Amino acid sequence: MHWIILPVVLPALLAPIIAFVMRHDITLARTASVAGTTVLLAIAVGLAFMAADGTTHVYRLGDWPAPFGIVLVLDRLSALMVLLTATLALIVLIHAIATGWDARGRHFHALFQFQLMGICGAFLTGDIFNLFVFFEVLLIASYGLMIHSGGKARMRAGLQYVVMNLAGSTLFLFALGTLYASTGTLNIADLAVRIPEIPVEEAALVRVAVILLLIVFAVKAALFPVQFWLPATYANAPAPVAALFAIMTKVGAYAILRIHTTAFGPGSPGTEDLAATWLFPAAIVTIALGAVGVLGARRLMPLIAFSVVGSMGALLVAVAMFSPNATAAALYYLVHSTFAAACLFLVADLVVSRRSTDMLRPQPATVQNGLFAALFFAAAIAMAGMPPLSGFLGKLLILDALREPGFIGWAWSAILVGSLLTILGFARAGSILFWKSTAMTGQATEGDAEADAVLALPPPATTAQVAPVMLALAGLAGLAIFAGPVSAYLGDTSAQLFDRQGYVDAVLSPVEVDVQAAGDADVAVEEDH
Repeated sequence: MHWIILPVVLPALLAPIIAFVMRHDITLARTASVAGTTVLLAIAVGLAFMAADGTTHVYRLGDWPAPFGIVLVLDRLSALMVLLTATLALIVLIHAIATGWDARGRHFHALFQFQLMGICGAFLTGDIFNLFVFFEVLLIASYGLMIHSGGKARMRAGLQYVVMNLAGSTLFLFALGTLYASTGTLNIADLAVRIPEIPVEEAALVRVAVILLLIVFAVKAALFPVQFWLPATYANAPAPVAALFAIMTKVGAYAILRIHTTAFGPGSPGTEDLAATWLFPAAIVTIALGAVGVLGARRLMPLIAFSVVGSMGALLVAVAMFSPNATAAALYYLVHSTFAAACLFLVADLVVSRRSTDMLRPQPATVQNGLFAALFFAAAIAMAGMPPLSGFLGKLLILDALREPGFIGWAWSAILVGSLLTILGFARAGSILFWKSTAMTGQATEGDAEADAVLALPPPATTAQVAPVMLALAGLAGLAIFAGPVSAYLGDTSAQLFDRQGYVDAVLSPVEVDVQAAGDADVAVEEDH
């Protein structure tokens, strides 16, 4: 059964074909990319149905048993993340094609497919070293997408992004070497077996590896104090790329959940509380930085980027509890914040492309000002966590899960005050972009020269350009409407994640052997003797 490896193999095969065969035919490249991403979404849906019964499926490359061979592991959590990635990718791809972003530079679609390969591989791998490999695939592809269509500011932000992630990759290698020297394995399930066997007084190197891995994943998740790369990167990236990057920070959150719950979970000597000890205060500060950044932003794209930082802080506050209830709330908010961030970046692209700049200052209203205002308002209340969309329910679930003494005061204060500041920041931006701009238009029509400038409006957004935003908003509305079933599924997903023994048994179980072939081999051995 090879379905599990298809989310990695399909984009890996499609990307070089697009790069070398279709690079001079944008229509053909678009067709292949959309077809491939649609097939990936269909595969992701099938994998989600496979994992829905709670079975952990294992794919052993070359039929080598773990921990000696490479394994891919499909459970509810990895299936959810692959499905989220494929859904977001198709929405972003449609927007990139409809707005013409993909034609502003070479190899957009090839890099896009390589990006999907790295993301899906990171969610499916059962080995920390292969997680490093897929992180590097992400880094290379995301850097190419980051500087797509060029520009001095974009190149500067891209350089900062790649230097920061290369530093993280170096720490990742140090952590892997330290961990392998201490345990003799990098398979996640095998680590869950071997680490509890190490005496506490001999586990110093393991604790060093745990801290190094937490720093690496914090870089990917834009967690304080290594969050500073995200605002400049997301604000200067092409809008469809920034929307796709909404899933990139979730790779870091997923890695923290998967590895620090399974490999370094309960029973591990001196390591089970390390992540929570450092993660919770860092997440609180991340919420504060994101909220202050939103309130003080002078440009639209950095404002949205800082809101992503704040949402990651809220997500990781729940993750830091490392409990099934809090993790279920974190997973609901993870799905919500991915769609909310992508929706904001796509709306911002529609608005900024019809203005001279993304500076938050009054300008004459653009064409379809009312439509853009409504879309921005809906996406903003989703990101800020206001009813009736899923952001309100997501933060409510997190607050409900964070009621333990010692956590409730800090967590509730940070989330509620951060939400208030985010609301104020988005309200200020919306009033400048849409309400004050409408007032300027009314004043401008009193003068002939200014009236002519107002009449020289850019073309209105087409249905294909607005459709991806509508799809993202539909996802947010669906999360709110079906919050009960979704929360129940995510509760089962969280319970399966904390079932360490079930994961270990599935991954390390012996490979089934063909009985007839084994019998023939025994007969041949006896004849030789």
